[in-house]
Amino acid sequence: MLRVYDDTYFMRQAIAQAKMAAESGEIPVGAIVVSNDRIIARGHNQTEILSDVTAHAEIISITAAANYLGDKYLHDCTLYVTLEPCPMCAGALAWSQISRVVYGAGEDKRGFMRFGRELLHPKTKLEFGVLQEECSQLMTDFFARRRR
Repeated sequence: MLRVYDDTYFMRQAIAQAKMAAESGEIPVGAIVVSNDRIIARGHNQTEILSDVTAHAEIISITAAANYLGDKYLHDCTLYVTLEPCPMCAGALAWSQISRVVYGAGEDKRGFMRFGRELLHPKTKLEFGVLQEECSQLMTDFFARRRR
């Protein structure tokens, strides 16, 4: 089957979500869930707006995708997220049994890879570095503005 859209296209959609987060004063992380080349869920960080430490882009996207599908499992779905998920989000992704995770920028301090890929479901495929520079720049710019 010929893919109409590619990982770069979908990561740009996640970046658009991250920009929405930044505009509302949130750390600029955006995520989308794709099934059959179709975006079924979108989310961005909302921890400040909702006063909820669990309101990460990934968690919001997982919940929206599960609601859309009417199923707690996200088989045959891909999560695109601008920043490497934290261990909490990796755990949620494992429980969702999502088929694939693609992230842009790595997160050395709080990313799940500090603890190992094993935090994801064993069948989940993992890819990273898609639009890495653009995703990293979102974070750099956000924190530079906060320090002024």
